[in-house]
Amino acid sequence: MQVPAKVLTIIQARTGSSRLPGKILLPLAGKPLLIRMVERIRKSRLCGTVTVATTTESADDDVEKLCMNEAISCFRGHPTDLLDRHYQLAKKIGADLVLKIPSDCPLIDPAIIDKGIQYFLSEDSKYDYVSNLHPASYPDGNDVEIMSFQSLETAWKLAQRDLEREHTTPYIWENPGQFRIGNFAWESGKDYSMSHRWTIDYPEDYTFIEKIFAELYPSNPNFGLSDILHLLAERPDIFEINSKYAGVNWYRNHLNELKTIKPEQTKHL
Repeated sequence: MQVPAKVLTIIQARTGSSRLPGKILLPLAGKPLLIRMVERIRKSRLCGTVTVATTTESADDDVEKLCMNEAISCFRGHPTDLLDRHYQLAKKIGADLVLKIPSDCPLIDPAIIDKGIQYFLSEDSKYDYVSNLHPASYPDGNDVEIMSFQSLETAWKLAQRDLEREHTTPYIWENPGQFRIGNFAWESGKDYSMSHRWTIDYPEDYTFIEKIFAELYPSNPNFGLSDILHLLAERPDIFEINSKYAGVNWYRNHLNELKTIKPEQTKHL
């Protein structure tokens, strides 16, 4: 496996969440949630340059200040066109390989990031785009999408629909005839994507994540997927905190627009 000269991991982040405003700045084990997430991603061996991509809105000045204080690279771009935000950042630094990870994944396991990159590079540049989302199998909140810069640039040039611009990658994975698309599944053979929710969008999600950190972080800051699953097996009370939102994702609002997403891949509240 030969790693490209320039690997860029982009964490898309903003403070303007409608359901849980300022969620990326909420405290987690003594630091803002976004910082804890960056720390986890940096434990990946292959993640390359890690950069927070926020918006040009004044409300996100605090994100830039936080990144400066923590020596984290920060880029500011279009508030709603995330495809443009990712592309402009990747172009600016001359990235060869781009990883997209949303800022609502503070429990992401860095080993999964490395697995995705290894899968992308394993067969002599066979793929243009690789994710663990089509279909998903890992617990929700371990989202990894990897693409060549050329694929990102093609999508940037051709994508027209609002959802393609807002969510960055739908143009790519909705056009398998145009791109070489790969997917890596959880090696356990299980599918927890609709049953285990480790992402943050609601107050209950924050309570769940806060509990996980409180239980695991003090004795093992490097805790991973198996550690969380072991804890949840012992503490079903923690599992239940946000279980009513398991399977709820952004697909539910676009089922009539997405060709490759089926109704059983999302739930409605």
